[in-house]
Amino acid sequence: MKFDLPEQIPIFPLEGVIYFPKSNLPLNIFEQRYLDLVNDCIKKNKLMGMIQSKKDSDEVYSVGCLGRITDYKRSEDGRIVLNLIGLNRFEIIKEVKLNKKYREFIVKYEKFNYDLQKQEGIELENNERKLLLDKTKVFFNKNNLLLNWKEFEKIDYHQQINTLSMIAPISNEEKQKLLETITITEKTKILLKIIDFYLFETIDTNNNMQ
Repeated sequence: MKFDLPEQIPIFPLEGVIYFPKSNLPLNIFEQRYLDLVNDCIKKNKLMGMIQSKKDSDEVYSVGCLGRITDYKRSEDGRIVLNLIGLNRFEIIKEVKLNKKYREFIVKYEKFNYDLQKQEGIELENNERKLLLDKTKVFFNKNNLLLNWKEFEKIDYHQQINTLSMIAPISNEEKQKLLETITITEKTKILLKIIDFYLFETIDTNNNMQ
């Protein structure tokens, strides 16, 4: 996929929202500064960055994801409901001070060139992939999370891992770690370790209660 990645992008910082390439993110925009951001993006190239803000702070993490607005609707009360599709992760270099209500940053993408490359296969063996999905099903079931696994298993494996990393009931810090992990193989192994930890913690807690 040939794509010119902008060096300077508007960024929507949002605590607890970790956004991955090849994944969809619906947003309901109502705050004026972000309405300005979205309107400017629509007029320009429909590209905007999402990044997680740090708790109770104006600071943001160093890695986020560039997205493209694929659909949007304006409501009668002034809100904009839109959908973003993840394109490529980025690293922040510095913030640009502009006379705007929202924030813009200079970013670089070199570390995550992998995101836009054509993904052909994966280094993991099929049994390792199956192990992760089997454990994830157990983990989701214990947390009363519903997912149409039959349909989910039809999508591209890279999209599967990114989707699980987004929606899994794990901490924001763990999701950020997954976001910053470069390859899908590494990300799979880390996600499996995280899920193993939560499953073990659940078993250990149940045993101590008996």
